[in-house]
Amino acid sequence: MRASFLLVLGSLALRITAQGPEVTSWIINPGNETGYGGIATNVLSVHYTAADVYITSTCIPGYDIGPWAGNPNSPANQDFCFRITRAPQPNTGTPVATQLGHIGVWRNGVSIFNALDGMSYNDQGVWNRDALFWEGSSFDLCLGHPAPNGEYHHHVSPNCLYDHLDDQQHSDLIGYAFDGYPVYGAYGFANADGTGGIVRMRSSYQLRTITERSTLPDGSVLPGAQQGPAIDAQYPLGAFIEDHEYVAGSGELDEHNGRFSVTPEYPAGIYAYYVTLDDQLDPAYPYVIGPTYYGTVAPGNTGPGSGHNTVPGGAALYSPGGTGINETRATTASAHPVPSHSTVRLHADAVVQHVDLLDAQGRLVLQSTPQRDQVILDLTELPAGTYCALLRCADGHVLRVRVARA
Repeated sequence: MRASFLLVLGSLALRITAQGPEVTSWIINPGNETGYGGIATNVLSVHYTAADVYITSTCIPGYDIGPWAGNPNSPANQDFCFRITRAPQPNTGTPVATQLGHIGVWRNGVSIFNALDGMSYNDQGVWNRDALFWEGSSFDLCLGHPAPNGEYHHHVSPNCLYDHLDDQQHSDLIGYAFDGYPVYGAYGFANADGTGGIVRMRSSYQLRTITERSTLPDGSVLPGAQQGPAIDAQYPLGAFIEDHEYVAGSGELDEHNGRFSVTPEYPAGIYAYYVTLDDQLDPAYPYVIGPTYYGTVAPGNTGPGSGHNTVPGGAALYSPGGTGINETRATTASAHPVPSHSTVRLHADAVVQHVDLLDAQGRLVLQSTPQRDQVILDLTELPAGTYCALLRCADGHVLRVRVARA
């Protein structure tokens, strides 16, 4: 027994000191790329020790962002340094709620937020507003927006960070929660052992079958003063977090919006969160993580003024020779003219095998399979507005470029 225990400890130490996916999966700025406001984009550096990984970033992604209808805020450099544990542990005590502000970090250094918008009905903290319902109109094409402090973030699937339409393979590892567990895109293996093909990871939260907001999801009966508004066109089901309830087994994921499973980066299996979409590929509550974490959350990343950890002396600097994950850069493709009244020409620096055109809600509206480096899309049947073209290239890259219909 003692020999087996020492063998396990030795294996754990080897795994922790090696450059695992928690070290190698980040999109690192090579040093001179800037984005919104001329601010450096993506992750600026990755340092690691045997225990932790330190991610520094501005919180500005490498893809184009904005505009944000009705949102007066502007993205600003957050000068973050997040600390991610390399040995995440399940929380065996009282689950820790995902709070307002950042609850994790996408692999491009941008913040993950939970499903809340920070406000509640009559300011009572009983019926808490769903960010997608109340703020979704201010999301940009990448489904993100800036907070009052300038912190650009995503409450829901970051559609410009990974290909959320690819249902043929396991989704990319796209971030880490602050309990140290990975976050994946919307698709995973049907079975936890990696078999059964690829399926969309469904949330196990369902809209409640209620006709009035007089009870909470746990069955608690509320006094009249704390009851929510009538369910109507102004406040439909889904407008508040408490309109949802967890129904075990109704989806692939648990109450934290994750599960233990084999993944491409963790062939021995790991607990992982998944972005959740409905059958129309629209964001599905609780969207990413929550309402509670699965694991133990270390201090330093959450709460007011957090996310400014200090890289310890002796930490190793990760220098990517190639992460094995293609980076997505809007600068490698172009569109002309923008806006267009009829057709738009897309040009890429590689052979384009397939094009998906998405509207502002991330819905597929047009497809093309050109098999060349220039693509002409006919927009005449589409309504005026801004669109996002996803160009899948023969070299494995997925390029994104903004298109507009006048």
